Amino acid sequence: MSVATNLPLDDQPMHALANINTPNLSAIRTRLRNHYLIDEQQLMAQLIDCLDLSIEERHSISDAAAQLVRQVRQDSLPTMMEKFLGEYGLSSKEGIALMCMAEALLRVPDKHTIDALIEDKIQSGDWSSHIGHSDSHLINSSTWALLITGKLLAPVDSVRVGATLRSMVKRLGEPVVRTAVAQAMKELGAQFVLGRNIQEACKRGEKLQKQGYTYSYDMLGEAARTAADAERYFVAYSDAIGALANESKYADIRTNPGISIKLSALHPRYEFGQRERLINELVPKVVQLAEQAKAANMGFNIDAEEADRLDLSLDVIGAVLAHESLAGWHGFGVVVQAFSKRAAPVLDWLYELSNQLDRNIMVRLVKGAYWDAEIK
Repeated sequence: MSVATNLPLDDQPMHALANINTPNLSAIRTRLRNHYLIDEQQLMAQLIDCLDLSIEERHSISDAAAQLVRQVRQDSLPTMMEKFLGEYGLSSKEGIALMCMAEALLRVPDKHTIDALIEDKIQSGDWSSHIGHSDSHLINSSTWALLITGKLLAPVDSVRVGATLRSMVKRLGEPVVRTAVAQAMKELGAQFVLGRNIQEACKRGEKLQKQGYTYSYDMLGEAARTAADAERYFVAYSDAIGALANESKYADIRTNPGISIKLSALHPRYEFGQRERLINELVPKVVQLAEQAKAANMGFNIDAEEADRLDLSLDVIGAVLAHESLAGWHGFGVVVQAFSKRAAPVLDWLYELSNQLDRNIMVRLVKGAYWDAEIK
């Protein structure tokens, strides 16, 4: 399948596509908006009531979950990522710093930026408390590197001689520190990032795909600040779909790989105040990509955004899915954040939308990557 970067747009007015609201859909959207600032305890009580589970059923579910965890631990060797997480919990400053660097270092452009990132993330960690705790030599060695780095990069005191000496040690030691930390972070990053491009990611994914796993590929670092950014991401998504088309070999769309896109990556003004503009400018681009995915018989997921963009995202999702060129296609998917207070009405809205348009919608339920910012 050839990769198209400048596909002709449908001449159909996009603002007409947004008018899909039936009384049922409108009622659900009203309930969804009412949940935006709902009291957390009130919502928890409602959710528990909806479960309608007996004590015996709750215990059975808990026991089954515990048994699954025990089985996974017994039947598999822990990966490097799992060893790191076992030593540095995500609730600690050290764990958070490691995760930040694991995701970021693979995309940092130069040594100066790597040094700045290491300096920013490492100074506050209590690395000495982790020395010798792990049964992994690599992790213990990395802990020493992190500890030494933290000492070298600690804030200088007011004594001029001490500050001068510290500055010299810091300058002379950075290449060694950079190499050690970067190696440790690459070990971690490899667990989260399949490749630097879609071809490399597909190659690394072959092993698990042969075991029956499927992938929905994401692009890292999606953030369109300008129209040029948005166009670059549009081309990247289109190229990725073209590459994945060669991997889509099965009749059942669920067995083929898919792609996840962020709407905010395709428009620099992805905000509610620009709703009408987005319906007219963003929806055609998303439709083009969806049509390309449909032709490749692969999944096409709309990724989640920050909480204040949810209502807008549903408008765009509804407008895209209602487009006549996508009729009869069951590969359209939506990522729903389970931590959100509006998760239940979002699922109800998607269910009603699928009934109205007479097609399936693939739903990927996730915890939610914005939990820290929006809850903590």
